[in-house]
Amino acid sequence: MKLTTRITQVPPSLTLAISAKAKAMKAEGLDVCSFSAGEPDFDTPEHIKAAAKAALDTGKTKYGAAAGEPGLREAIAKKLREENGLCYEAENVIVTNGGKHSLFNLMLALIEAGDEVIIPAPYWLSYPEMVKLAGGTPVIVPTSPAADYKITPEQLRSAITPQTKLFVLNSPSNPTGMVYSPAEIKALAEVVVEEDILVVSDEIYEKILYDGAQHLSIGAVGAEIFERTIISNGFAKAFSMTGWRIGYLA
Repeated sequence: MKLTTRITQVPPSLTLAISAKAKAMKAEGLDVCSFSAGEPDFDTPEHIKAAAKAALDTGKTKYGAAAGEPGLREAIAKKLREENGLCYEAENVIVTNGGKHSLFNLMLALIEAGDEVIIPAPYWLSYPEMVKLAGGTPVIVPTSPAADYKITPEQLRSAITPQTKLFVLNSPSNPTGMVYSPAEIKALAEVVVEEDILVVSDEIYEKILYDGAQHLSIGAVGAEIFERTIISNGFAKAFSMTGWRIGYLA
């Protein structure tokens, strides 16, 4: 079987390779702390499991709406309005097969050959590969320990070219765990608006906060940035539902 050039340019997942190695070492009886997949250390809450069981028992196993169950989309929109200050309605929400699927769908919908996507480093390793599969060019912007591994407004502006379509913002960050302050989010929003590009805000870790850190969704800063923002989120980290594969875009 001959594979396409498109698929052969994407390397195997390092996360899965590290995870497999850690599991093999544990099987040998070694005490291993795995820093591979982002797996919460608690179980899915009982009320969620009970609701899923009830759905199975009442026959809710048929094809659903392509964009997600209407009730779920409305609940997500309500959450975004009340918790994040984002004025979304159910019609603005698409439920996906996990957070990665939401981002991949977004890249396929927005990115064309020649488009550039700005990604601050360190980054979740799937970002650049999804951009490549969509035909775009990932533009990696290194960050430093001195800046807490955060991209600065100056760095963002310098990375923007006429080919720039999208800026990937991930706060709280995978893998560093850093959180952009509200002031830092507002400063980045100013650049996005002034340069007239789009931003996808990957907020899957929004509930994983420590030491008084405060999460601010960039789309809540103002009307102009809201129009240029796409939110990617899901239930994997906040509710320990990694294997359930439920994400969304708004």
